[in-house]
Amino acid sequence: MGAVRKVPLRKCIGCNEMKNKKEMIRVVRTTDNEIILDTTGKKNGRGAYVCCSECLAKAVKNKGLSRSLNAEIPDEVYEKLREAFAELER
Repeated sequence: MGAVRKVPLRKCIGCNEMKNKKEMIRVVRTTDNEIILDTTGKKNGRGAYVCCSECLAKAVKNKGLSRSLNAEIPDEVYEKLREAFAELER
């Protein structure tokens, strides 16, 4: 009898829904206080998950991303994230 594997779930900071970790994109604040997009999901640092670009817009509006990462996030970082989401959704 095969063991049932547990699927890791994470909460989207935009819509607050629990989804499969692999369906979401991770945004990380590294130990150097750099905010980057983590497509592998394995980089070190404090992470927050977003499921789509609409949820990124919600997270920006309600400051969910800065609250989750415990850091002030500059506008240029948001712009980089929007560009990365646009690239990934193609």
